[in-house]
Amino acid sequence: MTEMAKSRTTMLNTLFWVAMAAAVVYLLMVHAGVVTNVIVVLLGFGSVVLVHEFGHFIVAKLGGIKVEAFSIFMPPTLVGIRKTKAGFRLRFLPSLSSHDEEPPAEQVEETEYRVGLIPFGGYVKLLGQEDTGPVKQVTDPRSFANKSVSLRAAVIAAGVTFNVISAALIFMIVFLIGISLPPAVVGEVVPKSPAARAGLQPGDEVLQINGETKDLDFSNILIAAALSKANAPVPITVLHPDGSQEETTLVAESLPGSQFRDFGITPPLSLEIAQVRPDPNVLRERTGLMPGDTIVAVDGQKVDHYWDLAKIVRQTLTPRIKMTAERPKGSQGTELVQTELPLDWTASENGDVKSQADLSHVFSMVPRLRVMDVDKEHAGGLTAGQEDTSHLRAGDIILAAGRTKNPTYHELREITTEYEGKSLPIQVLRTDANGVERTLALNVKPRRDPLQDRVVIGFLPALDAAHAVVAKTVPTEGTTGALDIPRGARIVSVNQKAVTSFYDVITEVRRWQGQPVTVQYRLDEQAEGGVTLPVTLTGQPPRVASVLAEVVPFKAMDRLYRAKDPVSALAMGYRRTCTFIAQTYVTLARLFGRLISPKNLMGPVGIITVSYQIVAQQPLINYMYFLGLISATIAVINFLPIPPFDGGLIVLMLIEKVKGSALSERTQGILAYAGWAMVLLLLIYVTYNDIYRSFFS
Repeated sequence: MTEMAKSRTTMLNTLFWVAMAAAVVYLLMVHAGVVTNVIVVLLGFGSVVLVHEFGHFIVAKLGGIKVEAFSIFMPPTLVGIRKTKAGFRLRFLPSLSSHDEEPPAEQVEETEYRVGLIPFGGYVKLLGQEDTGPVKQVTDPRSFANKSVSLRAAVIAAGVTFNVISAALIFMIVFLIGISLPPAVVGEVVPKSPAARAGLQPGDEVLQINGETKDLDFSNILIAAALSKANAPVPITVLHPDGSQEETTLVAESLPGSQFRDFGITPPLSLEIAQVRPDPNVLRERTGLMPGDTIVAVDGQKVDHYWDLAKIVRQTLTPRIKMTAERPKGSQGTELVQTELPLDWTASENGDVKSQADLSHVFSMVPRLRVMDVDKEHAGGLTAGQEDTSHLRAGDIILAAGRTKNPTYHELREITTEYEGKSLPIQVLRTDANGVERTLALNVKPRRDPLQDRVVIGFLPALDAAHAVVAKTVPTEGTTGALDIPRGARIVSVNQKAVTSFYDVITEVRRWQGQPVTVQYRLDEQAEGGVTLPVTLTGQPPRVASVLAEVVPFKAMDRLYRAKDPVSALAMGYRRTCTFIAQTYVTLARLFGRLISPKNLMGPVGIITVSYQIVAQQPLINYMYFLGLISATIAVINFLPIPPFDGGLIVLMLIEKVKGSALSERTQGILAYAGWAMVLLLLIYVTYNDIYRSFFS
């Protein structure tokens, strides 16, 4: 290369790095918080990788293997220092200078210690060892290939060992400082779930699950369900709020909306309103509540726990509900604030419908479907007040879907599946800004959600309680069949008392509870008729449940998990490490046994996304805890007996020990390249899932 060409290359490289430095400075100035969080994520996750590489490095050094390079962070190299026969040699951004070349191999004596420009992880380079192919045969006695099988195996296993040790130390520090985690307490119980059939109630505390008793938090419940064998009962002991204990068993199932097999137990929530981003005033405008408020009464009834609030809301079959909150006033103590929140009726008892028996109904009468909320994709990106005639909107009442008028939730699910990938005509009743109801014809395209493995059109269903229009009647327990009320009929009176909504219907029927009740209906303003509700119906409560129509972000219930001394912290860290290692192995076994879907796997993109969310929204101690989990998991993954993982390399060494000689370079190369191809395909698959979960789910 001519001197002019070298100078041009040097100048271009310099301009590139100056531009990069300027971009970094700009980002730091404009998005300091985001950049800081990103750096913390990269340093944290990178440190887990670095610990693994340091394990290889230190054992190789102690074993007399020549380590050509050990780098903190990834290339390109920012600075490198090594000892040569001529003395210490310092390199700074070596790629910028064409004159800064490597010294001859015979002059190099020591490892070059490098600092990479990309603040993520690190790597170690051993003489005669390659990650992407067969072991290189080198005559140098310090070559990796020229050492004994036992020493080479020790070097390879050291990375996994250091990850295990670092996980235990991280957890020890976490529990010595103390971390707040959701306790092993039943928040709510999903109807018709294994927990519901076992009689578990909100507020029950889990004392033992699947043999585990110490330091239980809510993750133990989730993991015990997800990793249990198919149809295998999991023993559990719970402490009821009244102080009594009960032993029972739960069999995990695939429940609607859950990616893993589940018991049907939700995490416990507190009565405190959580912080919201970016503007808490939006929450105040919608609900009258502010972050830091604590609900103390609902509908005039004092509440001590979130499950008390949820029970009252569920049983309040009115359009709105009153809440009283205690609001901090700084040094002035607190003040009581009153607010009213709208309610919606859920379309089914457990969020899903396998048959029409799962439908919510009012004395056998199923109200029409109402759109409670829509996802961003189907909202069309409109702001409040804009008209939209191409997408479903919150508040729309579904009058027809395909060829079915007034479809129930069960029918709509079947229709949606039938129209997968095709245009589905939907007719809705929409109320405009002036309160005028209009009928609109829409077209939506149902799509298959790969995470839920079902076809969706992107809305949260509720029931139209404001109009007493019957979508369908269904048979109920204790009756001979469904009520003889035609689809689309409007209930006009109950025992000759005029009604306009299902709220009115419930109020009037309750007045005659336990007695026959006559219901009059009208269809298309022409046909009309009446039916009698038997005592078996009027004596039962309506099979509907209310939920808050406005999203209220209640803070998760948490409990401080802290060791009383360093010895206890070490024991807690050891137990938590062993638990995560065992659970990772069980997860892999369940994965190969098809008890866990590979769609639930998370790759680097998913890990970094979750890491950023934790760093940005939670205390730093929570990120340390997450890094301990990642370190334990990486140890297990790296020890899998498949090349190019460390476990696969050790298997090759065991074959060499038994065989008396190493496999041929050709065979090693084939195994290495096949392994990398498999890893690359897996990485592409999990990255697709990560991106879909992060941006489209």
